Amino acid sequence: MDIKVRVSETDLLGHINNASYFIYMEEARIEFLKKLGIDIENGDFAFMLVSAKCDFIRQGYFGKTLQVATEVLKIGTKSITLTSTMTESESGDLIARGEVVLVYVDVHAQQTIAIPDSFKDKLQVHMKGDD
Repeated sequence: MDIKVRVSETDLLGHINNASYFIYMEEARIEFLKKLGIDIENGDFAFMLVSAKCDFIRQGYFGKTLQVATEVLKIGTKSITLTSTMTESESGDLIARGEVVLVYVDVHAQQTIAIPDSFKDKLQVHMKGDD
C-alpha cells in the first residue's frame, strides 16, 4: 500500500518520526489481512499485537510516498509473524523494515486459541520467500 507522509508524522527537520513507522505498519497489515478476507476482530475472536519492532534504515521525509509491503514470515499454531518493508516510491530506497507478532485470541475467555485453518491457508499463499 502507498502512504503519503503527512507533516504531522514528522519532526522539526521534516524527518518521519520513529513512532509513525509503527502506524504505517499497522495500517498496511490491517489492509493486507482485510484483502485476504481475514477479520482482525469479529466480536468473539481477534488478532492482538504482542510484539513489534522496526529497523530504521534511511531517513524518510515529509511529502514523500512510502510503499509498504506486508508479507507473512511465520504461521504458528496461535500466532503469525508479519514483516513490513517500507520503500520510498520516488527513489526506491529502503527506508525501514519492521516485524510484528499477532496472536489469535478468544475475546470472551481472554486467552489465545488456534488460528483457523481457513486463515492459515490464505496466509500461506503470502509467505515470504527466502532472499
